[in-house]
Amino acid sequence: MTRPRPQAPFRLSALALASALAVSACGGGGAKETKETKASRTVIQNKGSDTMVNVAQVWAEEYRKAAPDVEVEVSGGGSGVGIAALLKGAVDVANASRDLKPSEAEQALKNTGKSPVGFNVGSDALAVYVHKDNPITEITVEQLTELYAEGGKVTRWSELGVTIPGVKDDTIVRVSRQSSSGTYEFFREHALGNRDFRLGSRDLNGSKEVVELVGTTPTAIGYSGMGYATASVKMVPVAPKAGAPAVAPTIAAVHDKSYPLARSLHLYTLGEPEGAVKAYIDWILSPAGQRVVEDAGYVPVAAGAAEAPSAAPAATGTAQPKP
Repeated sequence: MTRPRPQAPFRLSALALASALAVSACGGGGAKETKETKASRTVIQNKGSDTMVNVAQVWAEEYRKAAPDVEVEVSGGGSGVGIAALLKGAVDVANASRDLKPSEAEQALKNTGKSPVGFNVGSDALAVYVHKDNPITEITVEQLTELYAEGGKVTRWSELGVTIPGVKDDTIVRVSRQSSSGTYEFFREHALGNRDFRLGSRDLNGSKEVVELVGTTPTAIGYSGMGYATASVKMVPVAPKAGAPAVAPTIAAVHDKSYPLARSLHLYTLGEPEGAVKAYIDWILSPAGQRVVEDAGYVPVAAGAAEAPSAAPAATGTAQPKP
């Protein structure tokens, strides 16, 4: 949680020595501020979504320039990991690429006496990636279901009418995420219709790892945030159903909600944020923080939407009201 930065034993000793010297000098005038005092900082603990971890790192670095007395410690692990830490009161801010579940809001209230409050800090198109040499031009949500869901029938590219140059065995290598990932949860809900994933996929811990594996495997397909695109892969336009126009994952398609797998990126706090945490989130929603979102390849919040924090869902109806 937000706290003054703990001092290492050496620094404590140095501070004690400096204090002793200051006391001994009291007869001759006031003590000057020590370097250790100047080094005292407020630390914000921030954890969660791997989709957001890169942009969160840049937020932390840029905010350090704007507020030198505040340090933001960022770690990933997945949306579920960040939310679990928040529910225990172990972090100040959880990053999540999915919505908080009512059961999680209820658990937070039970554990801490506070209901989570969510902030939409940007949007993302959950992109479907294939190798750059794969000739596929579009895919439907129904085909994704048949590829990834339990009981799905599609196992080869030829079954989708796709011939991959130079490949003898066109068995599809399905690349997925670990179950603690918000991306995994979002894909399961919106691409698989809440059906379980079928066994046999390559389940990776990070968004970057998904794109890297797809980029080196001609027969692979995977899903990840649009901010992780590289020259080794291509993002496949997605149609909501057979016969409907396929839509490419672009900023415009996220804004007008025409891309079927668009999603919001969230920050969650326990109760309304105060002090340094509030100032940090205010900065993220400012033009400076939103430029970081855009530079990372994601979609900034629309003008006027940034000031509207949302109460997370609560099964008990005890969520914080909107301010």
